[in-house]
Amino acid sequence: MISKDLLLEVASNQKSDLQRHASALERSEMKDLPLLRSHALIISGIRRCGKSTLLVQLLRGGYPDAFYLNFEDPRLYGFEVGDFQKIDKIIEEREVKDVFFDEVQVVEGWERYVRQKLDLGDYQMVITGSNASLLSRELGTKLTGRHVTRELFPFSYVQFCEFADLKMSAESTMDYLNLGGFPEYLKSRRQELLHQLLDDLLLRDIAVRYGVRDIKSLQNLAVYLISNVAKPVSGNNLRKILEIKATSTVMEYFSYLEESWLFFFVPKFSYSQRKQLVNARKVYAIDTGLVTANSRSFSEDHGRRFENMVFLHYRRLYPEIYYFAEKGECDFVVFDRQGLVALVQVCVQLNPDNLKRELDGLWEAMKFFEQKESVLVTLAQEDEFEKDGYKVRVVPFHNLAK
Repeated sequence: MISKDLLLEVASNQKSDLQRHASALERSEMKDLPLLRSHALIISGIRRCGKSTLLVQLLRGGYPDAFYLNFEDPRLYGFEVGDFQKIDKIIEEREVKDVFFDEVQVVEGWERYVRQKLDLGDYQMVITGSNASLLSRELGTKLTGRHVTRELFPFSYVQFCEFADLKMSAESTMDYLNLGGFPEYLKSRRQELLHQLLDDLLLRDIAVRYGVRDIKSLQNLAVYLISNVAKPVSGNNLRKILEIKATSTVMEYFSYLEESWLFFFVPKFSYSQRKQLVNARKVYAIDTGLVTANSRSFSEDHGRRFENMVFLHYRRLYPEIYYFAEKGECDFVVFDRQGLVALVQVCVQLNPDNLKRELDGLWEAMKFFEQKESVLVTLAQEDEFEKDGYKVRVVPFHNLAK
């Protein structure tokens, strides 16, 4: 339990610190945030991606008197559901109708309190957290549909260029590939921040939250995955490689890593749900700078990191992505709610040795999906290829991202 006086002190200190240390770059995600008093706004994303900065921009933009509380403050260890009654007293005394909760997922049962406030009809509830369960169907059940959700990622390439005052070009694309988009790291360029971030994700967001005892195996798995982005992985193979006792343990770790936003596991496209579950998945990391800093791959494999970067570009826009692999391979099959959006191949630089392979994978995918156009993303090349009524547009990443 937490005293009311301590809650007041912590809330006041946190709000002052938050507004003092926020980034000056306004996130473009601010432009279309759906703020409705009938629904909670839930913003979920990896640690240090800018969720708190987004809240500051909201506070400054129209909610200066809002009650703000970050539940990961050590002074709030021991906060229980019953302590929300003390928050009620504080906001009633201050006549506050706007409530912002940061990292609320650490409090079990928080959904009941938020639903209670929404039922009153005149509270604006804004929730952030670093766990993908905040976007899950389970949450929809607990709040009975009374929420709208947004994902927040580290800086996109466009935001990176704005932050670093760079022109969009092949050169700035390589800078973004190496540095990634975590705001604090871009300010300092100190790689130990990205080392510490990975440790925090594994220890605080996973080991503590899910009660993982074999932390060494979890760490070995995470480093293996971050060193092998854009490659197919399976629980059974990694169990053997990393000498983990059971495939089920590896699969549990996969789900934890995905819940913490560290990795995405992209399935092979199939109309059979069972085949999707059985086939190996391709792994991508949340940020290429995090890969650069923590990978144990000694070769500078720009190709796989470049593919990871292109994946993130599409994943920001569309949550449903697959890879296609039959005779050839197409890197990304992208869907929205209306259906197929794009077929995408990725190659840093096309040359006589790889051109046929890259195009063959696209020709096959276009015929399979009956899609007349596709995109081949490169670092700097621009071109167009046609065959049997099918067209491939070759586009540099910096033009794709505009």
